[in-house]
Amino acid sequence: MSLSRRTIWLALLVFAGVIALCPGCRKDSGTDRDHAAFEVDKVYERGPVTVHVRLDKTSITIVQTLLLQLEAAVQPEYEMQMPKVDEALKDFGLVDWSNLGRRLDANDNVVTTYEYRLEPFLSGQYEIPAFTFVFHDANEPDATHELSSEPIPVEVTSLLGEDRAKLVINDIEGVVDVPKKASWRLVWVVAGVCLASVPLGWWLLRKKWVRAARRVFQPAHEVAYARLRALVAEDLVAAGRLKGFYERLSGILRHYIEDRFDLHAPERTTEEFLVELGRTALLAEPDKAVLGEFLTHCDLVKFARHAPTNEQIQRSFDLVKDFIERTKSQVSYVDVTEQVQAEQRVEVEVA
Repeated sequence: MSLSRRTIWLALLVFAGVIALCPGCRKDSGTDRDHAAFEVDKVYERGPVTVHVRLDKTSITIVQTLLLQLEAAVQPEYEMQMPKVDEALKDFGLVDWSNLGRRLDANDNVVTTYEYRLEPFLSGQYEIPAFTFVFHDANEPDATHELSSEPIPVEVTSLLGEDRAKLVINDIEGVVDVPKKASWRLVWVVAGVCLASVPLGWWLLRKKWVRAARRVFQPAHEVAYARLRALVAEDLVAAGRLKGFYERLSGILRHYIEDRFDLHAPERTTEEFLVELGRTALLAEPDKAVLGEFLTHCDLVKFARHAPTNEQIQRSFDLVKDFIERTKSQVSYVDVTEQVQAEQRVEVEVA
């Protein structure tokens, strides 16, 4: 009799555990989802369908991104077709997207949620386009209905900010004579031996790190975008260092062209590169013309001390970013192992 009671209690405990772990035994009311982070939350209703179009910001800089969320609640006897966001976008690029899955709200409606990460191409006034949600009765698949949203205006500001009118070009400093120092032959010999041993030790240590580390690769356009963000963070334009800004900007474009199209742009002069550019069939003729004009403009700023206008500065940055966006590919990868190792070593030193 005692063994029978133990068996019954054990069975009850197992059953209770199964009930507690069952993922489909409880409704998700959806009240725990935080929508306060969205600046815009527009609601559209038609019959059995309620749609939310949410946007986290309506004003960003050209190097920032937007978070777009589409959420549709439909009665169980209906089926919903979510819009194809990538086909509707014109002024923004789709960086990433995620399906947050389906759930039941407090009214037993089926809620579907998608999130999209968008980035602008150029600065200016743009719109998140209207989206069309298609739905139908599950018993009448041919009788479809549509619910459309409204466009949402978005402002994309320039990287120059409010200080455009204060931009100045620093003049070239004069030649400074280097004072001659006393020649101590023995001291220089000892110092030379010490200095020679440093790179040798560094090379051996670095070689060991490279052998031990796994190679890291990134798409060429992601590497170029990271370099553009680093350039903006340095704020060279606001500091009046336009020559340095254009050198960095043209260098980013040249390295991207080499990584993406295998054209040896960084180590060649503009004239030599334009000759090779004219022979290749990897780029369309309009792209060749735009690149030639841009590189010539950069040379004028770097070597002829040409003072570009604020509009020319912004247009040059937008041209590089737009060219990368139009020609990006998931096939062309860049080995960034050394860069990752350097960042890891810096983190260790800081810690």
